[in-house]
Amino acid sequence: MNVFFILFSSITVLSSVAVISSRNPVHSVFFLILAFVNSAGIFVLAGAEFLAMILLIVYVGAVAVLFLFVVMMLNIGVDEIKVQAKKYMFSGFLVALILLLELIFSFSNLDVIYQTSNSNFNKLSNTHEIGKVLYTEYFLPFQIAGCILLVAMLGAIILTLRKREGVLRQNITEQVSREKKDSIEIIKVGKE
Repeated sequence: MNVFFILFSSITVLSSVAVISSRNPVHSVFFLILAFVNSAGIFVLAGAEFLAMILLIVYVGAVAVLFLFVVMMLNIGVDEIKVQAKKYMFSGFLVALILLLELIFSFSNLDVIYQTSNSNFNKLSNTHEIGKVLYTEYFLPFQIAGCILLVAMLGAIILTLRKREGVLRQNITEQVSREKKDSIEIIKVGKE
């Protein structure tokens, strides 16, 4: 287990340094995703698989969306992307190989990791334990937090729905009540 910790932590540190030292923002995002994946591996080694799952879903998902926005805002041409892809093909394969080897090592020694971290196999996982506590002891605060988030989301939507001049709006009643004769016009073309 110490070998996996050293592997995950060293790659996390190296990719974190690469995030702040990279000049290209797209490369920084890739190194940040690599750091998050390795941090999730450290969480799995510590027996906190729920935190690892949340880290991957929330942060890597959010970083992937951020990556899309960065690419859209930079307006990089297709020819430049092809040149950059050829230029960094080796480093991309190296990162993919490192991730693949980590996954192979993790899944091949999964039973050894769980035997050292959990002495009792009949014990529920972290996710089950968190679910039990969240939906029994903290059910009311959990529901209140959900209602507060719903009200905040509705408030943000309502604040942005003000009518402004010059902005085209969709009128659903006009669209639904539209008939064939209003939308299609048959024009007879004469012979020349």
